[in-house]
Amino acid sequence: MWQLAGNLLMMGVGIVLIYLAIAKGYEPLLLLPIGFGALLANVPHGGLASPGGLLHLLRVYGIETEILPALLFVGIGAMCDFSGLIAHPSLLALAFAGQLGIFVTLNLALLMGFSPLEASSISIIGAMDGPTAIIVTKRFAPHLLGPVAVSAYSYMSMVPLLQTPLSRLITTKGERLARMEIPGEEPPSRLRVVFPIAVFLASSLIASQGALLMGCLMLGNLMKECGVVKRLHETAERELEDITLLLLGLSIGGTMEAGAFLNPTTVMVFALGLAAFTSSIILGLVVGKILHLLTRGRFNPLLGACGISAFPIAARVAHLLGRREDPDNWLLPYALAINMGGQIASVAAGGAILTYAPAILSMLG
Repeated sequence: MWQLAGNLLMMGVGIVLIYLAIAKGYEPLLLLPIGFGALLANVPHGGLASPGGLLHLLRVYGIETEILPALLFVGIGAMCDFSGLIAHPSLLALAFAGQLGIFVTLNLALLMGFSPLEASSISIIGAMDGPTAIIVTKRFAPHLLGPVAVSAYSYMSMVPLLQTPLSRLITTKGERLARMEIPGEEPPSRLRVVFPIAVFLASSLIASQGALLMGCLMLGNLMKECGVVKRLHETAERELEDITLLLLGLSIGGTMEAGAFLNPTTVMVFALGLAAFTSSIILGLVVGKILHLLTRGRFNPLLGACGISAFPIAARVAHLLGRREDPDNWLLPYALAINMGGQIASVAAGGAILTYAPAILSMLG
């Protein structure tokens, strides 16, 4: 009886996710397959999430082997244009500022009684990067994979609901009216080709365990920029990305089985996920305000919220907030550059945690 009630409750959660995707338009490419995966996983006696079932096989061969997160990053890299970031490399500082919520959440998770590796897995939600969260959690705390993945993707879809009020609360009208300089010329094509190779090599030498995701992200971008593999670039950007999103969404939804999902730990993970997203946005805006002061009003602090990895949602929200105050204010080029920098920063943060957290814990232990 209790099992049936739990299944019905989780099916209700799945229906809510589907409603948000269809009726509200909240990241439908993510929430719709996740929501339907939750329905499939909780059909009484359906066995789809049990060993041998479709959802279980997708999880084993897609997530536990890290294939789906890696392929997703190839597609993301193929969609990214790092020209603005190459032209203004100082903007990368804001991208890393958008990851500060990781450290806030790490400490909160430790205070709530999670082990250091569990806390590391939960804290990576603050990067607002689903594939990175999946891989870190799969390696450090696989029993938390479902709550962490669902939390990361669910909150990512609701970034506008968090970013808009927080931006208005933390910034003043005068700050939101600040205009940025007109972007200069795009960097030469050779530099755009060298950039993904250089970023991959540098990041892998510093944090070797992040090589998989950074390598896939930069491979996709290299295919875009080199101009000699147009078919591969277009396939990665469209078909590969769409198919991977569908399978990954179903896999994540399949982890929402009532027996594994309905427990106090899940509630705590979701609470910490909200803290991670909120603190990342707030701290990014604070850094933006500091830059506004240091540049004597030439930097718009709304851009500080774009350092998170939720691309292109955060950039679009910051741009629209600026235009509400001044219809002629065009923040989008800078917002996109910082938001794409957030992709790099989130993967770098995940790689650093994967590489150094076990070593630090062994030294402390």
